[in-house]
Amino acid sequence: MKTLTSILMSLATSVTLLSGQLEVLQFSIQSMADGDWTDPKTWQPQRLPKAGDRVLVSSGTSVRFDAKTTPVIRLIQVAGALRFARDCNTELNVGLLKVQAGNRCTERGFACDFRSVNRKGEPNALPGQSLPTLEVGTQQNPIPAQHIARIRLHYLEGMDKEDAPALVCCSARMEFHGSPLKRPWVKLGTTCQPGDAKIVVKEDVSDWRVGDEIIVTASNKVRTMASDRDEDMGTEERMVKAIEGRSITLDKPLSLGHFGEGEFRSEVANLSRNVIVESADPNGVRGHTMYHRYSKGGISYARFVHLGKEGVLGRYAIHFHLVGATMRGSAVLGAAIVDSHNRWITIHGTQYLLVRDCVGYKSVGHGYFLENGTEVFNLLDRNLGVQAFRGQRLKDQDLPFDPNDGAAFWWANGRNVLTRNVAVENDRYGFRYDCQKRSNFDSNLRILMPDGSRKTVDVRTLAITRFEKNESHSEGLYSVAFAGTEGVGPDLRHPHILRGLKLWQTHYALRVQLPTMLMENVKIDHAAYGVYRPRFENHVYRNLSIAATGAEPFNRGLDDRSMQHGSITVDGLAFSKIGYGGNMPLIQISANNPSGKAESHFRNVKVRDRDPKRPGRWPLINLGGGPRLKPSTPKGVPYFIHDYFGPGKHAKVISARAKDLLGDGNKYHKENGLTGDESLVAQVTDKEFPELLHPVDDLPPCTIITRIDEHNDGLHVRGTTHDNGVVKTVYVNGIPARILSQAHGVADWSIQLPKSKSITATATDATGNREQIPHVIQ
Repeated sequence: MKTLTSILMSLATSVTLLSGQLEVLQFSIQSMADGDWTDPKTWQPQRLPKAGDRVLVSSGTSVRFDAKTTPVIRLIQVAGALRFARDCNTELNVGLLKVQAGNRCTERGFACDFRSVNRKGEPNALPGQSLPTLEVGTQQNPIPAQHIARIRLHYLEGMDKEDAPALVCCSARMEFHGSPLKRPWVKLGTTCQPGDAKIVVKEDVSDWRVGDEIIVTASNKVRTMASDRDEDMGTEERMVKAIEGRSITLDKPLSLGHFGEGEFRSEVANLSRNVIVESADPNGVRGHTMYHRYSKGGISYARFVHLGKEGVLGRYAIHFHLVGATMRGSAVLGAAIVDSHNRWITIHGTQYLLVRDCVGYKSVGHGYFLENGTEVFNLLDRNLGVQAFRGQRLKDQDLPFDPNDGAAFWWANGRNVLTRNVAVENDRYGFRYDCQKRSNFDSNLRILMPDGSRKTVDVRTLAITRFEKNESHSEGLYSVAFAGTEGVGPDLRHPHILRGLKLWQTHYALRVQLPTMLMENVKIDHAAYGVYRPRFENHVYRNLSIAATGAEPFNRGLDDRSMQHGSITVDGLAFSKIGYGGNMPLIQISANNPSGKAESHFRNVKVRDRDPKRPGRWPLINLGGGPRLKPSTPKGVPYFIHDYFGPGKHAKVISARAKDLLGDGNKYHKENGLTGDESLVAQVTDKEFPELLHPVDDLPPCTIITRIDEHNDGLHVRGTTHDNGVVKTVYVNGIPARILSQAHGVADWSIQLPKSKSITATATDATGNREQIPHVIQ
């Protein structure tokens, strides 16, 4: 038990540390002229920065960082420009690096220190000075592949362990750009067997290098929710020993098999980059990085490793903090975020961010994370997320209902686009959408609208406009889970839309616990549960394939609650590689119909691989394999299979416990292969296949200018536009740009322009919606 004296001493120490962190500090050395870091003439006093120094790169000066290594500098404030050399290897060792205007600085590793900030140290107005700049390469001139630029973040005595070390951009410019990779991650090209020391990938990776760290992701489901984060899983780490085209020789043979043929394949990802930000002591106090409002810059092909403070709000590996639309045009491209103790990339109160071709490997808590539900118009495209582990709720987190239990991708506002992403071997979820209204959280939030206004809306009613061509496999529990809105959803003209999903080697493949959903071209393979715990209410399924799914391929409404709130249609459903079970049905009947209007309509249903010698096994429609509830509503749910007995001759299948349906005047009977021990069928006519949804496209595209290159004769402008439909035209300064490629609503474009003081980009989609918030750069 602590004595009063020890408690008072501890408090005194805490107060001393706090006052030190908040105290306006004196710099021990500062730049006086443009020059190299290693040139004493650059500095006043005329010496090189040494261990423990507080260094100011003064406004109006530009320092070229050319040091092979440095002692551990306590603090660097960049008020001018600090640019890393591109012709040599460099390494900066520092406790706190802040890019901000002025010569006023503290050792707070989160807050900004100039005068235009709120009490938390968050900028609320642009500082009225030139833009301080940290450049570790630029988009136009990244650090060349033969050189390495490294920043190592060190904790130093007297700093706040929950705040430092850190790399913070306060309304300034911060750039990290390594040598580009054509593809930072690819699919396997052939299947690998245990003992293989050479692998073949699907695409050319000749720009990968000998010595690079890579992972080969899991194929079989190994991970479970009970797994420890330090256990060996199905994903294997190796180094490149040799490389030729698509063939990679590993430093040691693989221990496991990995799928590389057919439709379901593992991934190979490169974790190495030649621009590196890292914690110097991964087992000690880790660092974090962040951009504040009004900042500029971005990240491409850089490695962020051993960062993130576990359990501490806002101290993430990469963090865009409440920047709103002030960083429109910024992007995180091809980054590798490795071994984070607090997320990979956090998008917090931020709009129009592009995150593409990134690799996230090992995170405590959700990996690619949209933090507070106000985020809109962000694009996450072609990213890989592997092994997001269970974390804990963070003190004072914005969304109190989020348990932070390990999703590769997690978001709460449907007006963000996720395309071509892959999630592998995460603790709880591959992809998780969740938005709840609770006593301690109001889901009515102030949101940026497509017309530029801001309105308070219940974000649960905003449809997921584009979730397409995403894939999840080898997960601990769920591949895709959309839930939490308590039955609140969008209207029939704006449904949640999911297309082109692949979900395999998983437990729960697809949990769609939201109303008003359109799901097309979904493939589920080797899952325990296929469509699981759905909230059946205006659900439309088209072209759904469920293979090798053993327990419950097409679950009843809300699983053991067995409740169907509204109607569903399924047009195109194929079951194959049927697994275990006796009377387990392929489609489970919901017992309860609380609205009295719920119906289930199917057509174009196929069952492959059924054993003709065992006709009673796997009936198509029956009560479920779990608790078979006694109906608690007056009406049951009828199931129609259209044209089952021939054109216009439909099968009406009911539960043998649904008294109202048994008395509807039809002649019910058993039918091998169709009904089970507690279901019956009758032939009916004059039943139309209903049209439940009436989707319209009335949302305009979103355009992001991602790069501007100056030439003698003009400008080369590039960008990306995304839409929930098809991008028709992108105009830049009123001139149509050339669309270089377009897939899944994501269009990359380019244009040559004469030199101009400002650039304005806007787009129109195929249905005529014109973007009302152009991207303007001046």
